[in-house]
Amino acid sequence: MSFNTSSRQLSKTDEAPEDVPSQEVTPLDAPAPGDTVQTSEAETPEASAAEAKDPETQAPEAKAPEAEAPEAKAPEAPETETPEATTDPEPKAPEAKDPEPETPEAEASQTEASETETPETEGPEAEAPDADAPEGEVEAPEQAAAAPDPAVSDAGTPTAPRPRRWRRVWGGWREKYPVAARVLAWTTTAVALAVVVVALLMPTQADKVRLAAFVRLPVEAIFGAALLIVLPRKPRIAVAAFAGLGLGALTVVNFLDIGFNEYLGRGFNVVLDWSLFSDAQGYLQDTFGKGGALGIAALAVTLVIAVLALTTMSVIRLGNLAARHTETATRTTLVLAIAWVTCAALGVQYAAGIPIASEHTMQALQFKAEQVQRTLQDEAEFAKIAKKDNFANTPPDQLLTGLRGKDMMITFIESYGRSAIEDPVMAPGVDATLTAENKKLTDAGFAAKSGWLTSATYGGSSWLGHSTFMSGLWISNQQRYRTVTAGERLTLPGAFRKTGAWDTVGVMPGVQKAWPEQNFYGIDKLYDSHKLGYKGPKFSWSTMPDQYALTAFERLVHSKKHDKPLMSTIILTSSHQPWAPIPELVPQDQVGDGSIYNAIEKAGKKPADIITDSTKSKQEYGKSIQYSVSSLINYLVKYGNKNTVLIFLGDHQPIARVSGNHASRDVPVSIVAKDPKVLDKIAAWNWADGLQPKQDTPVWKMNAFRDRFLTAYGSTPAP
Repeated sequence: MSFNTSSRQLSKTDEAPEDVPSQEVTPLDAPAPGDTVQTSEAETPEASAAEAKDPETQAPEAKAPEAEAPEAKAPEAPETETPEATTDPEPKAPEAKDPEPETPEAEASQTEASETETPETEGPEAEAPDADAPEGEVEAPEQAAAAPDPAVSDAGTPTAPRPRRWRRVWGGWREKYPVAARVLAWTTTAVALAVVVVALLMPTQADKVRLAAFVRLPVEAIFGAALLIVLPRKPRIAVAAFAGLGLGALTVVNFLDIGFNEYLGRGFNVVLDWSLFSDAQGYLQDTFGKGGALGIAALAVTLVIAVLALTTMSVIRLGNLAARHTETATRTTLVLAIAWVTCAALGVQYAAGIPIASEHTMQALQFKAEQVQRTLQDEAEFAKIAKKDNFANTPPDQLLTGLRGKDMMITFIESYGRSAIEDPVMAPGVDATLTAENKKLTDAGFAAKSGWLTSATYGGSSWLGHSTFMSGLWISNQQRYRTVTAGERLTLPGAFRKTGAWDTVGVMPGVQKAWPEQNFYGIDKLYDSHKLGYKGPKFSWSTMPDQYALTAFERLVHSKKHDKPLMSTIILTSSHQPWAPIPELVPQDQVGDGSIYNAIEKAGKKPADIITDSTKSKQEYGKSIQYSVSSLINYLVKYGNKNTVLIFLGDHQPIARVSGNHASRDVPVSIVAKDPKVLDKIAAWNWADGLQPKQDTPVWKMNAFRDRFLTAYGSTPAP
C-alpha cells in the first residue's frame, strides 16, 4: 500500500520489536475510526521529536478502504535500535488509521500533485511501489534501496527525461490489451507489406490490373530488404524514407500512366505532359462545374500526399521490423532471392506475359529514363525535319491550280474515329446515319469519296490532329506542336492564302481565349466562341451546338458578298466527351441566337449519368457523331452550290473506354463536291464512294494528306 503526501511518498517499514506480535489489518478487523496501529513500543524520544518536527513525514490517512496494512514481520534484531537507526533521516512507518472518506477537493489536489511531479522533486525515498504488485503488498525498504530510480543519479539529479505522454499511454494500452495490440501490430505490418508490393507491381494499363499481376516476386523488394538489414539505425531510416518517397512518386506516375492510356492511348510523358493539367482542369470545370472541378482537384492532391506518406511509412516500418528480427529477415530474404533466381531462370509464369520473377519497377524506371532521353533528342531532330518543306518555295501561281474558283471548307468533327463506324455498339446507328446523309447528298447533286487517316493523337489533344493534318508533319506531342507553330511551315489554309485567290476564315467555337496559332495556320479572320453571337447554354465542354455554329457561319460569313472564294476552317465540338447532354436538331428557322437550346440542355442527360458506364458512353458517343454529321450535311445541302468543296474528317478516336483497348488511331476522311472533276483528280487514291470508307480502303498517316492533296490539285513541289 502506498501513502502519498502532496509532493512525495514516504518510505515504508516493516520492522517491529520482538515482543510485539505480527498483525495484519484487514477490512474485517480494521480498528475503529480514530484508532491507530502501534508499530513499535520502543521508539526513542529523539526519533519521536524528529518526526514531530518534520510535517512532511506525518502519516496521511489511509486512502483506499480496500488496501491492507503491510504485514509486520519480526526480523531477528536487537530490541533497541542501533545508532544508525536513531540518526536515520528516513521517516518511520506511518500510522495506519481507519479509512476515512476524502473530499473531492483533496483527491483532486493529490492527483494534480502526482501528475505535475518532475524528476527534480523525486528521490529514492519517493519511489512508488510497483503498480503491478499484488494489492496489499508493500516493497521492503531494503529492496527499494537496492533498486534505485534509473532516471535519477546517486546525487539525486535526473539523468534522463520521463517518457513522452503518448508513449506512456501507448505502453499502458498495450499492457492492458495485449491481444488487441498484437493484432493491430500484425495488421499494420501486413498493410505496409501490401502497400509496398502493390506499388512495386502496379501495371500501367487498366486492363492489365488483375490479381495475377500482384502475386509475384519483385526483385526490387529483395534487394531493398537486404540493404535495410545491414544498415545501422539512422542510415536505415534515411534510406527507407528516401526509397518510400521514390516508390510513392513512381506510384503516382503509374496512376497517371493508367489515366493517360485510358484517355489518350499512351503513357504519361514526364517531360511534356505537365502542361495538359490546365486543360484537364478546364474540361472538369466545363463538365462538373467550378465547385466539382475544385473538389476533384483537391481530392487528387490529397491522394498524392496520402500515397507518398503511406509508401514512406510502410518502407520505414518494414525496415525497422527487419532490423529487430535480423536472423529471420535474413533467412527469409535469402529464400526469396533463391526462389526469384530459380523462377527467372526457368521462365515460370502465371499466365502469358506475367512472370513470377518480376522486374516491373526496374523496367518502368528504365522506360521512363529512355523516354526522357528520346524526348530531349526528338526536339532537336524535329526542328531539322520541320525546316524541310516540299512546297515552301512553290510560286503562288503554281499552287492549287485545280481548285481555283471553289469555295473550300475543311471541317473537323470532334472524336470522329473508326470505332464509330465499326464498333458493334455504335456502328448500327452511325452507319445508318451515314447512309441516310449520303442519300441526301446524292439527291442534291453531290458526290463523295472516303478513306482512312491515322491520327497523331488519340482520345484527346485535338490540336495535335489538326496541326498534323494541316502542316504535313507528324505532331504527336506538345513539344512538336510548339516547335511547328512557332515556325513558318506552309499549312493547307496558308497555301490557299498564299495564292492570293482565296480569303481564309476560321470558325472555332472551341477557342475561348487568345489563339496566337491563327497566324501560323494562315487564317485572315477568326470567329471564336465570343464572336458567334451564341446566347444559349453550354453542352458540357462544347460551347455551342454544331448546328448553331454552322448557322452562325452562314449568317456572318458565307452569305456575305465576297470578291474571292472562301477557304473556311471549321472545328465542330458537339461530339466532344463526355457526350452528355447532346443537342438535338431543330428547324433551321428556329435556331436564332441559341436560346431554343435551353430546354434541350436541361432535358438532356448529365455527365455523371454516363461517365463511369462504358456501354452508356458508347451509346451517347454514337448519338453525338450522328448529330454532328447530320448537322454538317444538312448545312451543305441547304447552303452549298456547284463550287462548294467540303473536306471533313475526325481529329482522333474517342477514349479507350469507348473505342476499346488497343483500338487503332484511324479516323474517316471524306471529300464532297458537286463538280465531278474535283473527285476525278483523286481517283488514284482508291478511296471508297460515299461517306463510309470500307475496311480495305487504303490507310494513310494523317501527315501524308497535305502533300498528296496539294499534288493532286495542281501544286508544283519546290523545296
